[in-house]
Amino acid sequence: MSSAPGTATFEELALPLLPSLYSHAFWLSRNHAEAEDLVQETISKSLRAFDSFEPGTNFKAWIFRILRNTFLTSRTGIAAARTVFLEDHPDLLGTADASPTPEDHLIRLDNQAAVNQALDQLQQPLREVLLLCDVEELKYKDIALVLDVPIGTVMSRISRARRVLYQLLQPQIGESL
Repeated sequence: MSSAPGTATFEELALPLLPSLYSHAFWLSRNHAEAEDLVQETISKSLRAFDSFEPGTNFKAWIFRILRNTFLTSRTGIAAARTVFLEDHPDLLGTADASPTPEDHLIRLDNQAAVNQALDQLQQPLREVLLLCDVEELKYKDIALVLDVPIGTVMSRISRARRVLYQLLQPQIGESL
């Protein structure tokens, strides 16, 4: 039973996102049981708050923000949130590296284990922004909403995450770059 556009039920909007929510929760928490708990709590909170969701806006960004806030209020999330990143303080940064981004090279990389290992080595805020952008395909403005940071910080973190990921993957992809 399908609803008219703009009047989708919570289940119609949330159920297709469960795998993505779990995947993102796992990358945040680094623990399968905690990821399952985070998704369950996120679904519960978002169901209770569904009447505050504005139809026509990005439900995925809305529920991912609930997931992230749920994580940040967890014990693991509180510890992760204490890290301070220089891109959050643009006055302390030098000029940005204008070298080409590595995403074109990553497309040719067929070793998913190497990519996952490299992602695992990224600092949590960099991994999170990269996953929201390149895996979940959220727009920068939606990522800024999910993370509750300025869009400039999102762009800076994505650039830094891609640069670090490139450096981590360079030994696996060798001189073909």
